[in-house]
Amino acid sequence: MRRVPIASFVLVALFVFGGRLSAQEPGVQPPPTAVSGDEALQTSAAATSQTTDGGAKGFFVALGRDLKHLPSIETAVTLGVGGGLALGAHPADKRLTQDAVSTESLEETLDAGDVIGNGWTQIGGAVGTLILGHLNDNPRVQALGSDLLRAQILNAAFTQGIKHAVNRPRPDGSNYSFPSGHASASFASAAVIERHFGWKVGLAAYAVAAYAGTSRLSENKHYASDVIFGSALGLVSGHTVTVGHGPNRFAVMPIGTPGGIAVSVSTSTKP
Repeated sequence: MRRVPIASFVLVALFVFGGRLSAQEPGVQPPPTAVSGDEALQTSAAATSQTTDGGAKGFFVALGRDLKHLPSIETAVTLGVGGGLALGAHPADKRLTQDAVSTESLEETLDAGDVIGNGWTQIGGAVGTLILGHLNDNPRVQALGSDLLRAQILNAAFTQGIKHAVNRPRPDGSNYSFPSGHASASFASAAVIERHFGWKVGLAAYAVAAYAGTSRLSENKHYASDVIFGSALGLVSGHTVTVGHGPNRFAVMPIGTPGGIAVSVSTSTKP
């Protein structure tokens, strides 16, 4: 009877990162003139065109700009909330993973998450999107592919750096448990998709990312705190490369209810 609420807790802890955890501050993440989804995508497409025209050099110039966008109020809040939730989950880490592993039906249901959240799968999808945009001469698809790829590059650097610095043992005894690379890679892509297409598509993308992250517990590869902080890292990476994109934002918040947890979704539009 206890395993269902435990799985729900992990899923909700991942979903809490599903939107921007703080409003954009003037001067920190200034939207250009994004008053509609089309205008936001056109702005992104123009930036991507300038980057791709410069070849590899232009791409790395864009990465340099991304790094300049990294220090922000949103980054601090996202990592702060992620760290706080990870710290709160830490005392229950072993129990949560053991319960997930011992629930056979849950383990089978989440098997696909191992492939979906794999960093190479995410990078391959980003490269494929970028190539498709070029082949079809579609600036919007090129913009999406460029943002996805740069988000994965930043995310891999952040995640692997922390993994090797912390070197936390995994539940199965192997190395580099903290943070979860599957969770960070999945949430990085979800954050980019939300910024490009709005909260409705973004919510579906975050659900897939939460699925991939939760699967790491049932595979005995990670603890809940690994997955939660990995999700925060992924959001930071995805939001860093999409500064100023998209007119919509949404927040997903857990609400305590008698005997369980509910999820509240709220949306808003930039003036």
